[in-house]
Amino acid sequence: MQALVLERKGELAIRDIDLPLEIGENDVKISIHTVGVCGSDVHYYTHGAIGPYVLKAPMVLGHEAAGTVTAVGAGVTNLKVGDRVCMEPGVPNLSSRATKLGIYNVDPDVTFWATPPVHGVLTPETVHPAAFTYKLPDNVSFAEGAMVEPFAIGMQAAARARISPGDVAVVIGCGPIGIMVALAALAGGCSRVFISDFSAPKLAIAAQYAGITPVNVGEKKLADVIAAETEGWGADIVFEASGSPKAYAGIFDLVRPGGALVMVGLPVEPVTFDVAGAISKEVRVETVFRYANIFDRALQLIASGKVDLKPLITGTYDFKDSIAAFERAASGDPSDVKLQILMEG
Repeated sequence: MQALVLERKGELAIRDIDLPLEIGENDVKISIHTVGVCGSDVHYYTHGAIGPYVLKAPMVLGHEAAGTVTAVGAGVTNLKVGDRVCMEPGVPNLSSRATKLGIYNVDPDVTFWATPPVHGVLTPETVHPAAFTYKLPDNVSFAEGAMVEPFAIGMQAAARARISPGDVAVVIGCGPIGIMVALAALAGGCSRVFISDFSAPKLAIAAQYAGITPVNVGEKKLADVIAAETEGWGADIVFEASGSPKAYAGIFDLVRPGGALVMVGLPVEPVTFDVAGAISKEVRVETVFRYANIFDRALQLIASGKVDLKPLITGTYDFKDSIAAFERAASGDPSDVKLQILMEG
């Protein structure tokens, strides 16, 4: 079966690879239609590792996916052949302590597509547990279905923030996840969201959404903007979604007393953290790692029309051109938010 394979750091190939396609009693087989190019996929391509997850053997990339059910296991009752679906890429150990606590996203035994050594789904077919496969409503396209996965991270961040209606939020970082966080924060009840970045093209994309105010930190100091907009009080919630260690310098100047800092971006190097700044304001600090028990809610929010992710899709490639898609993603074009690959027309 053909797949986009990361052979080693910096080397991609479209080639045949043997992947298991046996269907268990509670599994479904899916014909893959659309796969998003995620920053983590690109990071494995350019660096060969993310933290403790190190590429040691060839691995199929891709984990943001949607497709069509082509076969179902004998025990599957919620899906049928022909259903259009999206898939939650992380499958936990259902008997683990983390799963029983409802935090299966931090289950040490989780298997997650395109995280070494687990293969991803930039390939024509895959088999997946029905419990982590979700039927797409008729008004949700395959392209939008493949966006549910990154939007679920935004939803997890909004849930961790414990938003109160009317809250003012700041999102640091206007990449795909930053914009997803901003949209989820608005959907969760925030009255306004300020989003900061150095990239004017990305900020312009975010500014298309009502309720989102872009701040170009190459031109203005974010703390000055937030102080002016909140009468010196500060934002109720600050989401750090850039992953840049530099973002933590002065971050507590943005948060109101008793506010919250939600850490979403994953730095690749140590961060200097102002503990005194956090304590002096009794800032609540939350962390986000993927998502749990939220994938279907993200899908329903998209289906409702309250969140439109289509403007974030800035490029689409056929599977035969998927290496070019990754090269474009790795180049960091400032006008790009989300690139997608079509496995079938």
